Amino acid sequence: MPLGSPQQRVVLAALLLRRGRPVAVAELIDAVWGDEPPSAAVSVLRTYASRLRKVLEPARDSGTSPQVIVSTAHGYLARVPERALDLGVFEQRVAGAKRLRAGDEVQAAAELLRTALDGWQGVPLAGLPGPLAEAERSRLAEKRLTVRETRLEVDLQLGRHSEVIAELGVLTGEHPLRERLCWLLMLALYRSGRQAEALAAYRRTRSILAAELGVEPGASLQELHHRILTADTSLHPPSTEQEAGGEGEGDAEAEVGVSPAVEHPAHPAQLPADLVAFAGRGAELERAGGLLPGEGEQPAAVVITVIGGMAGIGKTALAVHWAHRVAHRYPDGQLYINLRGFDPVGSAVPPAEAVRVFLDALGVPARRIPAAVEAQAALYRSLLAKRRMLIVLDNARDSEHVRPLLPGAPGCLVIVTSRSQLTGLIVNNGAQPLTLDPLTADEAYSFLMRRLGAARLAAEPRAVKEIIDRCARLPLALAIAAARAAAHPGFSLSAIAGELRDNRGSLDAFTGGDLSTDVRAVFSSSYAALTAPASRLFRLLGLHTGRDISAPAAAALAGLPLRETHCLLTELTRAHLLTEHAPGRYTQHDLLRIYATERAQTNDTQEERKRATERLLSWYLHTADAAYPHLAPHRRRIPLTPLPPHCRPLAFTTHDQALEWCETERPNLVAAVHQAAATDRPDMAWRLTAALWGFFYLRSHLHDWLDTATTSLHATHDTDEHIGQAWSHDDKAAALCSMRQFDEAVVHLRRSMTLWRELGDTRGETRALSNLGHTYLQADRPDEAVEYCRRALALHRASGDSWGQGIVLANLGDAYRRLDRYDEAVDCLEQALTVLRAIGDRWVEGVTLDVLGTLQDRLHRHDDAIEHYHQALDAHRDVGNRSGEGQTLYHLGDVHLAADDPEAARTTWRQALAILEEFGHPDAGEIRGRLRSLDEREPGAGPHPAAGPEGTLRPTDTTARP
Repeated sequence: MPLGSPQQRVVLAALLLRRGRPVAVAELIDAVWGDEPPSAAVSVLRTYASRLRKVLEPARDSGTSPQVIVSTAHGYLARVPERALDLGVFEQRVAGAKRLRAGDEVQAAAELLRTALDGWQGVPLAGLPGPLAEAERSRLAEKRLTVRETRLEVDLQLGRHSEVIAELGVLTGEHPLRERLCWLLMLALYRSGRQAEALAAYRRTRSILAAELGVEPGASLQELHHRILTADTSLHPPSTEQEAGGEGEGDAEAEVGVSPAVEHPAHPAQLPADLVAFAGRGAELERAGGLLPGEGEQPAAVVITVIGGMAGIGKTALAVHWAHRVAHRYPDGQLYINLRGFDPVGSAVPPAEAVRVFLDALGVPARRIPAAVEAQAALYRSLLAKRRMLIVLDNARDSEHVRPLLPGAPGCLVIVTSRSQLTGLIVNNGAQPLTLDPLTADEAYSFLMRRLGAARLAAEPRAVKEIIDRCARLPLALAIAAARAAAHPGFSLSAIAGELRDNRGSLDAFTGGDLSTDVRAVFSSSYAALTAPASRLFRLLGLHTGRDISAPAAAALAGLPLRETHCLLTELTRAHLLTEHAPGRYTQHDLLRIYATERAQTNDTQEERKRATERLLSWYLHTADAAYPHLAPHRRRIPLTPLPPHCRPLAFTTHDQALEWCETERPNLVAAVHQAAATDRPDMAWRLTAALWGFFYLRSHLHDWLDTATTSLHATHDTDEHIGQAWSHDDKAAALCSMRQFDEAVVHLRRSMTLWRELGDTRGETRALSNLGHTYLQADRPDEAVEYCRRALALHRASGDSWGQGIVLANLGDAYRRLDRYDEAVDCLEQALTVLRAIGDRWVEGVTLDVLGTLQDRLHRHDDAIEHYHQALDAHRDVGNRSGEGQTLYHLGDVHLAADDPEAARTTWRQALAILEEFGHPDAGEIRGRLRSLDEREPGAGPHPAAGPEGTLRPTDTTARP
């Protein structure tokens, strides 16, 4: 297909590589142009998307072509089945080969890997420019090379050592620093009777690593070198009997060089008792079960599962419960040890001591246990070779804490629990992570029901819900609350909930009687393991009242550089004291936040806490102000408070970046307004609300808008912040008007006009006057709207404010339209377009074009109306005015029906409904009624009754506000 210019093909590649998930416009711009996009990048990108649609969807307009390039809220996605992508087919074949190999179908796995690699055609994304193509070429080349290594490894497993030597020789020459290739080449040469060449290959790689990187080969390569030097018999090719049995090489730890220490090893059964009241975790148990081979299947490797999560989340309970469920599959016994990595009392169990405990459990006499730790670990692995055992390593501190306790041969299951992420175990030992979240609400209910009985819970459902909420669905907290209720069966659950409510803001209610069941003590052991900078950041995060926090916001809170903050956030995340729920975005469990706040109150002075809060609020304010000119480019800027030291707000280069940041941070921005008001910073509260005006308006977040404006107004009410009061009255009026509470909006606008006049601020007074005209227009009082709009227009012309003139002319034209003064309406609207296009205001231009479309429809000029509506839609989409887009689609559907095209009306109304339902817009109900009426309409019937007499429309609410 003619896919156009290289840049246009980059757009297609970026969409296909995302595999059906949306790609934001900003990401596509970065993919094509990197750090230096052209000024018209957004419009050029839309052109590329349009051209790709014409090529890939030739019959899109007729509805017979499936949609491939689909628009989303912030960008596009490509809707293509996996089987249509060569990369998808490649990955499916590789995954299939992995399953076959795990099931001992090694020959079939090798053939499928060969087929996958044969489908690879040249260099990926050849000829495509830009940073995305460059990065993806490297990534995909690495993916291909890794699969080639796997295929060569499987060939060696099948005894094809002589056949792979030539290919490995070429690959090691191309990738001299890749130790895995050297390892495979050495083994292939040795198995082919070419020991000297194998040793020469090692010396060659060692010399290159030393010369270029200044390092020695890794442990596995050094170990293989030693085994070749000593002619280790375990390196010999697998025998025919082994191949048939699927055993593979080295499954008996032959390199250890020790004889069995016990002729008849014991069959230990060390698992702790399962909890009778264990509840929930169905999804986690299903995922854990999926890691095991099928019943009767021979495992290809040791299965290691790392159950991670915050303190008190129920890691040990799940590990023990799952171990009991699968213990029958491991007939040689079960080993268990609490390593006490985060024990609130006592110290951690050293790995050497744990190995000796296990050797004792396996029946090794004390006199036969070697003195050296390495020899003990080797004996332990030897005893577990060819045995099927289940090993639970509970409460590990880090990867090195458990690595000596891992078996070396397949057949065993190892379950590790830890508050750390144990990344080293996951990366180097192939462990599968299973991170626990708090219980779901239903699981928490089942948890309490198992302990207190269904009848007791059913008698007080509201109290039960409050207990679950106060415990934040943390199993340890729920267990403590349940124990309190069980110990006092005469206490009502409402009383238990009341105790938790009274202790809100502290952890005093979650004391279980000893340190292991005290939430504060359990959290404390995780906190104590942190470095000092990480513990300080943890405490300060308790001061943040938002839903989550980004890395740059956390840097502002701590007053640290972003790179240093990233390292500390990673430390907190690995300790499960913080959760990275999205890339670069972090959240904290409610009880951990309380604990962090308690520690901040104890460890940090009031002045330190105050400065941290002010840095964070200032960061939100100044970053919102940086987004403001992109979202409301001609509106008056808000005077800012000074930026505190060590606070580095973000900057934005495009409208889409600014809009996306505001949308992502919306809950935090609302929380910041409330926090500013609550901490005696009304100056920050009203400024932040005012800076969000363009965002709230574009995205129709009306309840947030009214909430923040009301909060800001109350915060400034008893202060001498008259300018803040004036801005807050304006903002509250705007929110009320958008919510169609016009009378109340007029009251606030009149108050703001008085305040601006008292302040001697003519510009603010003129804006309030203009907004009164807008509000009367929305209230369908066009005569009063004309009066205020004309007064405002005179003031805007006197001050030379072109943007104000454009808005007022648009509103005045709409008012004349509603008064059936069509010539005056057209004159005002065309003047408005001239002014708005001269200053480049696409936002209000879209609104004005919508009004012109409505006017043309009123005059029965349907083609002209449709053209103006389409132009309005382009403008709305350019600035992200979703509410305006929904309203214009609504009007466009009306004119399609008036032009006797009910199918076009139906399609357009459905599009409008999807958008307006996002915001809970009141017009959504009217559109649903129109669609129902359309479904009931007889074919060939006259104009739709919803259009009113002569096709007139109800008043629009897409007019503009200054």
